[in-house]
Amino acid sequence: MNSFGRIFRVSIFGESHGEAVGILVDGCPAGLPLQVSDFLPDLERRKGGKQKGTTPRQEEDLPIIQSGLFNGFTTGAPIIILFTNTNTRSSDYEKQRAVPRPGHADFVAKIKAGGFEDYRGSGHFSGRLTVALVAAGVIAKKLLDNISIESVITEIGGETDTEKGLQKAIDQKDSVGGIVECRVKGLPAGLGEPFFDSAESVISHLVFSIPAIRGIEFGTGFPAARMFGSEHNDPIISIDGKTSTNHAGGIVGGLTNGNDLVFRVAVKPTSSTSKEQTTLNWETGVAETVSVKGRHDLCIALRVPVVLEAVTAIALSDLMLLEQRIPRIFHKK
Repeated sequence: MNSFGRIFRVSIFGESHGEAVGILVDGCPAGLPLQVSDFLPDLERRKGGKQKGTTPRQEEDLPIIQSGLFNGFTTGAPIIILFTNTNTRSSDYEKQRAVPRPGHADFVAKIKAGGFEDYRGSGHFSGRLTVALVAAGVIAKKLLDNISIESVITEIGGETDTEKGLQKAIDQKDSVGGIVECRVKGLPAGLGEPFFDSAESVISHLVFSIPAIRGIEFGTGFPAARMFGSEHNDPIISIDGKTSTNHAGGIVGGLTNGNDLVFRVAVKPTSSTSKEQTTLNWETGVAETVSVKGRHDLCIALRVPVVLEAVTAIALSDLMLLEQRIPRIFHKK
């Protein structure tokens, strides 16, 4: 449904144009120092309107922490974090009600909810809810302490020069996708399980909760299919498991091996584009031409790095707690 995790468990809620979106974080150890200012840097990175190619919709995105925090420390109780929606233009979606937008969840959402879904701004399917993931990620990053997680954009619109890639979209009056790489340093070996809860499985499960993600690869990824085994194998060079190469991306047999965790995700082009497209009008039963209006990102990939870091931190925190690598109580220093 809308929850993830076994010990560090998150439950997401809200709609794009509803009163608020938010997240409930359960299983966070007690005694972790936490205050509103801790959230602001990552929330600022996620905001639209801060860089060329992102949506002009801007929300204040100040976290309202309603439970689980007392005197600047987590209490061990569930943490509820809310973000109010104040900058909405729901009228943009009224005229589109009869025509499900190509690439969006409009059609399947109506089937799933029997027509009772909140269709404004894509409702519960909206990228707006990633603000809640980022908030949970801030807590997870603090739990991971000396483990660093960093995501960078490596490609936009097929170009390693991101400005050039964005310009292609501007010239075509269309949208573009991109590739984002995530690298985690300082992970211990042994996180994960051999099969259904392999480290890759757990991370991938949560990564695909980010709207617009179309693929993921670890280490060398798909090019590994064109290599010899002797080329792809990573020679172990020290007793702590360090390897001279990292084709595996830090995971072998479903378990982290002590090397950098490295993976990349493919982000599709923004579905909302002013380019004319054909879609079915489900009131008339006739296909018609539509052009999606409103405030949208030219390239969603621009805002993905901080969200990717957040979901990675959430997944790894759960794995670390399962292996008892994180204490259940943080004692004041």
